[in-house]
Amino acid sequence: MEASVEAALAAVDGGADIVDLGAESTRPESEAASAEEEQGRLLPVLEALLKERPGAIVSVDTYHAATARAAAAAGAEIVNDVSGLLWDEGMVAVVAVTGCGLVLMHTRGRSKEWRTQPALEPREVVVPVVMGGLRKQLVVAQDAGVAREKIVVDPGFGFGKLGRENFVLLAGMEELQKLGYPVLAGVSRKGFLGEAVRGLQGRDMAVGEARLMATVAGNVAAVLQGAHVLRVHDVQAAREAAAVADEVLRGSQ
Repeated sequence: MEASVEAALAAVDGGADIVDLGAESTRPESEAASAEEEQGRLLPVLEALLKERPGAIVSVDTYHAATARAAAAAGAEIVNDVSGLLWDEGMVAVVAVTGCGLVLMHTRGRSKEWRTQPALEPREVVVPVVMGGLRKQLVVAQDAGVAREKIVVDPGFGFGKLGRENFVLLAGMEELQKLGYPVLAGVSRKGFLGEAVRGLQGRDMAVGEARLMATVAGNVAAVLQGAHVLRVHDVQAAREAAAVADEVLRGSQ
């Protein structure tokens, strides 16, 4: 717990606008945690963070309605549901009742299914699938009473998209502007970026180090393609990448 609290504090002090706390891995083939296990890991960190930095804006990465409800009661302001309201039918009501913001992510299947799903590689397939899935779940959120201005959409890089499909999605991400919502991009340290640079690296490195420059490049590309929010691990590197991308956009205007 102490390491998690220190990491969260470092993110706030390093300039992160929002701290996203999660207690379950969503990597392919990862084991799911129960809501009780998740809360046991997450809530003490949330409470400790807000005690030390009461002004921090905290998002909770969960698809369990019970965890979202408990986290909101403890001071979290945003629910980041990687299932896009699909895996717990009670989630949308919790978001609506608590008044939390909602990061609505597109997910295609469960993690154990991702490696065996049919390919989506061409742009005319990947982008429409993501757009269609997000549109459907946006209706679910709005019908339940989640305020439009509280919603951010996330195309879900790596969540049911394999390898090059993620680059196809990144290249076509400007299409998400048609939905009319702010867009969050989470490409940080993702496997598809690591694969792109693997042949250029001559020694064994930890994942964070091996994918740092690829992540910087991915974040620049995401901003240039319309991302309003970046979900990251390396705060300072991401801030600098976003600053450069923003200047390029200003130059184009």
